[in-house]
Amino acid sequence: MKTDDHEATPSILVLGIGNVLWADEGFGVRAVEALHQRYTFAEAVTVMDGGTQGLYLLPYVQSCECLLVIDAIDYGLAPGSVHVVRDDAVPSFMGAKKMSLHQTGFQEVLAAAQLLGWQPQRVMLVGVQPSVLDDYGGSLRPEIAARIDEVIRLVVDELASWGARPQLRSEHGPGHSPDHQIPATELAPSALALHHYENLRPSPRDACRVGDPRFLARDLGHPGGAHVDPSREAGSERDGVTESPVKE
Repeated sequence: MKTDDHEATPSILVLGIGNVLWADEGFGVRAVEALHQRYTFAEAVTVMDGGTQGLYLLPYVQSCECLLVIDAIDYGLAPGSVHVVRDDAVPSFMGAKKMSLHQTGFQEVLAAAQLLGWQPQRVMLVGVQPSVLDDYGGSLRPEIAARIDEVIRLVVDELASWGARPQLRSEHGPGHSPDHQIPATELAPSALALHHYENLRPSPRDACRVGDPRFLARDLGHPGGAHVDPSREAGSERDGVTESPVKE
């Protein structure tokens, strides 16, 4: 779409969806977060971290004329593969495999919006084939995180063709000083931002990502692993109750 001063930019929603708590499942959120940090767009463009909101995203979808979605999608390709789907084909890919609740939910969002009369000019899905999903609290795998820059370039080029007028927040070329920068507001709570999530996250051991800490053998400076309270040794009694030792 060509735009000029006499032609309005269509309302555009750029939506990153996914769950940052489940490794590569968070790709869409991380990609849209990076896009927002690097670029500004025309006033009619909304960049949104949709997370796992599902049907709560319906009013935002209904109000846009063009929709661009970034997500982790199981295309059956090699991990890290980037694939684009457009227009009527998008809903079938959003629900092709139930990798997570948010995908099925967003398929329902698209269907509900269309039932309510939504007729978008353009719909585009930029999907990345995930590598690992079942790692609660885990990071994007390196081969998946490495695709963020590629996806951003693809998205920026597409949005430019839609009239979104992307512009780098920080210009370092001729005539621009390093101080020429438009600050980015947060898309989501700062605790979920990538630098906080990665740098302040507890280790797998401290986070007890594999079970209840009350039943885990943890090395607390004792040669045998978990510290055993003497009162819980074999045959000990407390308040008339005989307790068995904790097995490791």
